[in-house]
Amino acid sequence: MPFNKPVLIFDGDCGFCRRWVMHWQTLTADRVLYLSFQEAAGQFPIIPPEDFQKAVQLVEPDGQRSSAAEAVFRVMSYAGYPFWSFAYQKILGFSRITEFLYGIVAGHRPAFSTLSRWLWGNSAEPSSYRMSRWVFLRGLSVIYVIAFASLAVQVKGLMGVEGIFPSGQFLESLSRYGSIKWWYIPSLAWFNSSDHFLIGLCVAGVMASLLVFVNVLPRLFLLIVWLLYLSLVSVGGDFMNFQWDALLLETGFLAIFLAPSGFLPQKHGAASPPSLIRLLVWWLLFRLMFQSALVKWMSGDPLWHHLTALTVHYETQPIPNPVAWYAHQLPLWFQKFSCAGMFVIEGLIPFFIFCGRRLRHLAFWAWTGFQVLILSTGNYAFFNWLTIILGLMLFDDALLRRWLPSWCDEPIIQDGRRRPGLTFLFVVTLFLTSVPFARILGMAMPSWIVAPVEWVSPLRSFNSYGLFAVMTPNRPEIILEGSNDGKKWHAYEFTYKPGDPARRPPQVAPYQPRLDWQMWFAALGDYRQNPWFINFCFRILKGSEPVLRLLANNPFPQHPPVYLRAVLYEYRFTTVAERHQTGHWWRRDPKGLYCPVLSLKQ
Repeated sequence: MPFNKPVLIFDGDCGFCRRWVMHWQTLTADRVLYLSFQEAAGQFPIIPPEDFQKAVQLVEPDGQRSSAAEAVFRVMSYAGYPFWSFAYQKILGFSRITEFLYGIVAGHRPAFSTLSRWLWGNSAEPSSYRMSRWVFLRGLSVIYVIAFASLAVQVKGLMGVEGIFPSGQFLESLSRYGSIKWWYIPSLAWFNSSDHFLIGLCVAGVMASLLVFVNVLPRLFLLIVWLLYLSLVSVGGDFMNFQWDALLLETGFLAIFLAPSGFLPQKHGAASPPSLIRLLVWWLLFRLMFQSALVKWMSGDPLWHHLTALTVHYETQPIPNPVAWYAHQLPLWFQKFSCAGMFVIEGLIPFFIFCGRRLRHLAFWAWTGFQVLILSTGNYAFFNWLTIILGLMLFDDALLRRWLPSWCDEPIIQDGRRRPGLTFLFVVTLFLTSVPFARILGMAMPSWIVAPVEWVSPLRSFNSYGLFAVMTPNRPEIILEGSNDGKKWHAYEFTYKPGDPARRPPQVAPYQPRLDWQMWFAALGDYRQNPWFINFCFRILKGSEPVLRLLANNPFPQHPPVYLRAVLYEYRFTTVAERHQTGHWWRRDPKGLYCPVLSLKQ
């Protein structure tokens, strides 16, 4: 009997088969006809009866027949997911692997039926993610507001005309490269690098982020905020080179394509989030977590291998908070247990993303608890909150409807359009982010594969991750001191980094004091490795107001000092007994000068 649409024939006596047929039927709507072989076998006499029992069969109107994994992927192409059929046909080894896996599942269907119910729940309805997108985009807009507002009050001192790393001078030094300079330094600051313009970029970023929050032209303004933040990161030098800046740009880049389609406010509903872009968000979350565990283990650092990293982490992290002092006092067994738990959360649980909705939910709660512990014991800007917001995309609407009001559920409109552009974006992004991943694993890459990754690196939206690959066992701190006679010295106090041993560590996140952070990195190396530090010192000697406003105090309010020196100390948290006796949070020992005494005096 001829059919005018594809027909998928399955084993009607198999509960596992019926479950997944119901799932595919929801995805394909009326584009595919589903029949059990018990009722349809006679209509397809050319197919041997034993083939029906071994695997699903797909018969298309032109007579083309496919079975097993190939048939499943062909059905998925009718649901608007052509990538899997393409991979089956074009990617070397993909067909053999998937047919082998299909054979295992087909031979153990009762067990896999139980596993399916445990991983996905009793419902066979495909998960939707409109509410999670609603929450994710608004959470991301809040992170953007924090990032832009945090930078706005520092930008003049960091990269302004009289700042530590003047963006104008930096751009001028690259002007000889012609039009290619726009690609290597993609920044609107090429038009204007004045203080007012840099602050204006920050203010514009805040305003555009708020428009995303209230759902006004979300895709357009997500593109704008991404471009504005990229413009600032590109000209910020070391002060804008943190992993959370890269993570925000990569997340923001994906959000442009995840946002509701069209450039008008969505008054009458929105199409469901593109599944390929959602997969890229999951892939980003997987890389963020798994690579963090990977770089720690592969670094060979004995502190990680012996699970003793946390015995030094709390006091040596860039900007500890008050809770860090108490966490540092915990017994060794607890520190080792916590470190082992970290490897499980970062190294094992990321695989849960691809193992069913219930394990995805478990992964979210594990990561959220982990991030809450990190932000409660340290100051990592907006990094922890951004990670939690990324994890929200693991929740489907069926779960979020239990917690969120109905107005968070965007009314759905039917949108059956094929989007080859999104498929292309998916493949390219997967490639560009997999190459750095492979390099972390130590795999050698030919130059023709690495070249595209390096070419797009100025966009800072296809990254690799991994904080604290090697732990810092000691805490060197730079204390700046000024003098008018070279004998009597007065210290400049930073607002947030350790200085006065009696001062309590601050709680400052999600705000990030970028100078204080860079002082931590500078202390780990040599002043010759940190040319910005010398310029910072000369700005102080010249009395630069934007730079001085980045500090907590100015011991020379009338005029700058004649001499400036940087004294290096080693800091340690006090013990319980020492703090009870002295009231100090820190103890410190001098280690000599960090760099020669500086002066503008001839």
